[in-house]
Amino acid sequence: MAYKAVLFDMDGTVLDTLTDLENAANTALQRFGLPAVPREKVRASLGNGADRLIRECVPAGTEEELVRQIVAWYRPWYEAHCCIETGPYPGILPLMERLKARGIQQAIISNKADVAVRELAERFFSGLLETAVGESAKVRCKPDPDAVLAAAAQMGRTVDECVYVGDTEIDLATARNAGMDCLTVAWGFRSEEHLRACGAVSVAHSAEELEEQILA
Repeated sequence: MAYKAVLFDMDGTVLDTLTDLENAANTALQRFGLPAVPREKVRASLGNGADRLIRECVPAGTEEELVRQIVAWYRPWYEAHCCIETGPYPGILPLMERLKARGIQQAIISNKADVAVRELAERFFSGLLETAVGESAKVRCKPDPDAVLAAAAQMGRTVDECVYVGDTEIDLATARNAGMDCLTVAWGFRSEEHLRACGAVSVAHSAEELEEQILA
């Protein structure tokens, strides 16, 4: 079908944020005397928000109060250091420009704190998006569909007019929970094999291939 709006996941889909997230997580762990974790551990723990990231990176048996302290320290530190190594994946900006030229609305959805989402969206995608929605007191983390449905409503679109694009099983579940079509990409935080095992029907390997699937 011809979609009228595309809702992009942020981390691992349009922005390569892994290095900044890895640095932030390990800085937080070491700040509280815990060992750093490998890059692949951080990658595998991404997609469910800051709280889940830290919980999966701390050693087993870490006391709950310490986990909460690390998460509380991590959030503002990451927000202050979220643009050091981060940037769009190859082909993403030209893709967004072509979609905008076709009159297709675009939004970004993320489990990051809403303030960080808006900052990154403005920095890297200024003029290309209708809205950007992150976690807040009124918007629960994915796979809850709050952010997706809020973005669609802000653009004046029904779920049938939208497609959601992501890179993890959380994104697939989010789209299902919203009743929205979903496309996935192979360059993010999960392998194609993992995505297909989680129910992905379409996996794009380049921005050009993703564009073809959006416009099909």
